[in-house]
Formats: sequence, structure tokens, C-alpha cells
Amino acid sequence: MTERGRFNALLPVPIAIAGLLVFADQVTKWIVEAKMAIGERIDIIPGFFSLAHIKNRGAAFGFLNDVDSQWISVGFAVLAIVATCVLTLLYRSTPKSDLVSRVAFVIIGAGAIGNLVDRVRLGAVTDFLLFYVGQFYWPAFNVADSLITVGVCLLGYRILVNPLPDSPL
Repeated sequence: MTERGRFNALLPVPIAIAGLLVFADQVTKWIVEAKMAIGERIDIIPGFFSLAHIKNRGAAFGFLNDVDSQWISVGFAVLAIVATCVLTLLYRSTPKSDLVSRVAFVIIGAGAIGNLVDRVRLGAVTDFLLFYVGQFYWPAFNVADSLITVGVCLLGYRILVNPLPDSPL
């Protein structure tokens, strides 16, 4: 079997994994949307962790969230589509032996798609995981944000700690 033939035979696996990750992201957001009012907060570990139903029209950490323009969501949706296309091309051009990078691309892509679904469906992303200590809060986030973070950390590990010879990364 040629290299291209092997790639095409394995293509359903990353698509299925990404689909399951997007599904998990959307299910968790749906539960929060169905069970909690926007702005509602439920303490899980008092003084450290709460569930909080928050809508974020902006980017990570609420950047541009207060800008009152529909173009913010449209811009971030277009960015997510472009990022997903780039990640697909990177995945396709990465050798099978570089499993860490390939997994990272799939995970990041799933996170981007999960938040894209929210932007298309709601015009904003549903965030609900809220960590804090006293008055110091980490911005609320969701499963898709976690996937993007884990994927970026995997790529950082691959590039900085475990570089492969003759790899573009």
C-alpha cells in the first residue's frame, strides 16, 4: 500500500476522534445551557472551583468580549475555519511516526470546531469552568478551550523536549 493509501485508510480515525471530542464539548455546554441561567454560578469546591454559565463573544480570557459588534463573532468563526484547514494540512504533511504532533493537531482542531459550533449556533461561546482562589479568578473556559490548551502543550513538548530529526516542527 502506498503512503497516500495508508493515510486515506487511517483518515476516519482522526475524524472519529475529533468528532467524539466535539460531541463531548457540545454535550457539556448543552447541559450547562439547559440547567443554568446565564450568570448563574454553582460552587463545587468552595474557594476554588465553580460551574458558571457565561457567554463569551470575544476570544480567550474574554478578550474583546465587551465589544458590541456582530463582526467579532464572524471574525472568530472565520479564524476557526482557517485554523481548522491549516491544522488539517499540517496533519496530512506530518509523518506517521510523529504521533504526538498528529494527536495535537486533531485535539486542537476539535477544540476549534467545538467553539466554532457555538459561534454559529449562539453568536458566542459558552464557558462554564471557573477556577479561583480568594479574589483571584482564572477566566472561565470550556472543554474546547481545554482541548486547544492540551494540544498546544503537546506541540510545545514535541518541539522543545522531544524534537524529531528531519521534522518541520
